[in-house]
Amino acid sequence: MAASISATHSPASTGPPGSRRDSYDNLEPLFETLSELAPEDARRTRVREDILCRALPLAEHIARRFTGRGQEYDDLLQTARVGLIKAVDGFDPRHGATFLGYAVPTIMGEVRRHFRDRTWAVRVSRTVKEVHVRIGPATEILAQRLGRMPTARELAAELDVELSEVTLALIAANCYTTQSLDTAPDDDESSSAYSLAAQLGRLEPSYELLENAMSVGPLLAALPERERQILVWRYFGMMTQSEIAARLGISQMQVSRVLTRTLAMLRSEVLSEPVPT
Repeated sequence: MAASISATHSPASTGPPGSRRDSYDNLEPLFETLSELAPEDARRTRVREDILCRALPLAEHIARRFTGRGQEYDDLLQTARVGLIKAVDGFDPRHGATFLGYAVPTIMGEVRRHFRDRTWAVRVSRTVKEVHVRIGPATEILAQRLGRMPTARELAAELDVELSEVTLALIAANCYTTQSLDTAPDDDESSSAYSLAAQLGRLEPSYELLENAMSVGPLLAALPERERQILVWRYFGMMTQSEIAARLGISQMQVSRVLTRTLAMLRSEVLSEPVPT
């Protein structure tokens, strides 16, 4: 049906947005005519299609409001048109409300359900999706009211939900979209050699450093205090052998011998290599 609406797009929906308001405003008389016609009356179909065509700019306007959120405009437009059809079929002029007042929340609700149900890269619960959809408008309201970004607790109070539900919704926002492993880290599509997939499985040198540190740590703690202090000054304090010798009141040659002997012992303990004589 949404495709048929597009095919019967009337001239009233063309032109700049500011000139199209009258095309979907004041449609209540047409709905009164529609309600007086029998379902099998061919005129009823024509009146309904006339209402849909005149209200098309409303669906387009609402679809544009949701652009820039990771969804194609064409998909949003089709969803908004489905909401428009539901609004036209569900509106009853006898209730006294205007069609515009009824159609806007109906169409926006359809688009929000589209975001909630069909655009998550990872499956999350419906409750989390619903809270996630409400967080955006609530954040805007609280930011204007407080003059700063609201906390999760303030969002929970505004939405009248548990703090844990807001926290889960904020965490789940990271599951909204995923990134291809073929994507380059710098977003340069030509850099396929540096894609995320190419980085997987590579040897991480930091792991070896961590393993070495975990192996040497107990051995360093067991060293005599002077040998341990010389190692700390030399390799962590970046002091020269001469500076260490001056601080201890010994010769630079003695410092060198201590370092050589201590490092050989540590190597023997860690790698089980025999200390050369």
